[in-house]
Amino acid sequence: MMSLNGSSFLNNALSGTSRSLTQPRRRSLAPVGVVALSSNGRQGERNVTVLMESTLKEMREGASVVERDSKSTVGGGVEDVYGEDCATEDYSITPWSVSVASGYSLLRDPHHNKGLAFAEKERDAYYLRGLLPPVVVNQDLQIKKLMHMIRQYEVPLQKYMAMMDLQERNERLFYKLLIDNVEELLPIVYTPTVGEACQKYGSIYRHPQGLFISLKEKGKILEVLRNWPEKNIQVIVVTDGERILGLGDLGCQGMGIPVGKLSLYTALGGIRPSACLPITIDVGTNNEKLLEDEFYIGLRQRRATGQEYAELIHEFMSAVKQNYGEKVLIQFEDFANHNAFDLLAKYGTTHLVFNDDIQGTASTVLAGLMAALKLVGGTLADHRFLFLGAGEAGTGIAELIALEMSKQTESPVEETRQRIWLVDSKGLIVRSRMESLQHFKRPWAHEHEPVRNLVDAVKAIKPTVLIGSSGAGRTFTKEVIEAMASFNEGRAIFASGSPFDPAEYQGNVYLSGQANNAYMFPGFGLGLIMSGAIRVHDDMLLAASEALAEQVSQENLDKGLIFPPFTNIRKISAHIAARVAAKAYELGLATRLPQPENLVAHAESCMYSPSYRSYR
Repeated sequence: MMSLNGSSFLNNALSGTSRSLTQPRRRSLAPVGVVALSSNGRQGERNVTVLMESTLKEMREGASVVERDSKSTVGGGVEDVYGEDCATEDYSITPWSVSVASGYSLLRDPHHNKGLAFAEKERDAYYLRGLLPPVVVNQDLQIKKLMHMIRQYEVPLQKYMAMMDLQERNERLFYKLLIDNVEELLPIVYTPTVGEACQKYGSIYRHPQGLFISLKEKGKILEVLRNWPEKNIQVIVVTDGERILGLGDLGCQGMGIPVGKLSLYTALGGIRPSACLPITIDVGTNNEKLLEDEFYIGLRQRRATGQEYAELIHEFMSAVKQNYGEKVLIQFEDFANHNAFDLLAKYGTTHLVFNDDIQGTASTVLAGLMAALKLVGGTLADHRFLFLGAGEAGTGIAELIALEMSKQTESPVEETRQRIWLVDSKGLIVRSRMESLQHFKRPWAHEHEPVRNLVDAVKAIKPTVLIGSSGAGRTFTKEVIEAMASFNEGRAIFASGSPFDPAEYQGNVYLSGQANNAYMFPGFGLGLIMSGAIRVHDDMLLAASEALAEQVSQENLDKGLIFPPFTNIRKISAHIAARVAAKAYELGLATRLPQPENLVAHAESCMYSPSYRSYR
């Protein structure tokens, strides 16, 4: 954030029984057989595939389960052969693909279960009489009841577990609840509560929410991927659990992060849940507490490194591309620094990959700075930047700021980097430390005498923008703030990484903006998917930052906010997606042709809706 006289500091503290198809009142389908699997499961799998293709072929040629408008768009960019995304309450679908889901099994199917919202005619048609109480309620009343229940819990982890139970029971209700109450529930399903959930994941684990790929599966990863029931995957969020938020190595229990991220891809970005796949790669853990924990669910060994690690990751990346194609988005999440940068560099030229810690954070913070300039005037090049933290987030933000300044001033990026300084655990990064620096820190080693701590660095550099990208808390001390205020006239525009309550000072109420990655990655991913992009380019990140900054209204700015409210997040995501897709088309990286005339409207039309569908 920026002070009102042109200075700025931004704190981004990163913190079922199946029934016959011969039911009355239903259009007949292509014959469907039940095939027994062979001992290895493969013959049966082939037969079922043939049956599925036969059914789908007839559906497309006229014997359709759902009468579909040929002009309708499909949620998330994958062909919606069963009409789920184009159906409405007045436009019915059938809740099965090959076999009928009815009776008790329908109530146990989270994709189609509506609970007490099943209508009277649906209860008759699908053998639900007696399995539900007689009352029929609508989805809005269900949401009202659930929010009342969730608000009774005082412990955030209890709220998290209630939300996860709902997701396993009624998928559409989960997403409708989250979308309608995003500002209240975002800190529950995402940071900070998801961090505690990961720490205790072994104890609270109940149902498989994604794929676990460990060293035991080496040589069989493609087979493991095929075990996942959904085949049209568009987004994979994968972690190896080594650097979970600011909590360190949580090993296999880091699964909570991919699950949480993909919930937001759906709720905030509109990607269909069936197109999302959370994955944890388990190569062990160096967390002694977990290794000694009888409830730990991962491999009980120290982390594999070097060639063994690289080979497993490479097999995984190759298998994903082979199984899902070139356009599946792979988001690396919470890998340790020494792997995160290398993986992004290695696979960025061969796969559609994105690192939210490096790139998503950077794009979000840059958007905040762009919005702050509307208040203070001038350009990025008018400012001096100082970072606390020189890891994935810090160096990622710094590099994107340098790229934007280079674009604006038409100067070499090597020159614009000179206005950006970083402090790590050993002090200010300077040229005399070059030999001991990790490779990703070296571009930020400038000529200066050594400085040991943040407050002295503030006094020496005199930054107008202060950015915290360290997992360590309570580092912007009173002394640091006073040092910033001494040459910035005591005024500042502030945004935090995690949510803060409004603060009152001398009769005025001050609101804190939130530099949260959730503004960025859902819309960014949607833009890549709807354009069929095959690679991520830095210009897409810059375009996304511009789109987010443009969504900050004058009313927001008047309150000191440099990020828009989350209540408008789907609209925001649509604008980000449109700008990212436009850049993909411009760069020749898009494969979904021709380009839609109105990309914002197209983005909105592609978004998954969690409203209930009527079953016929």
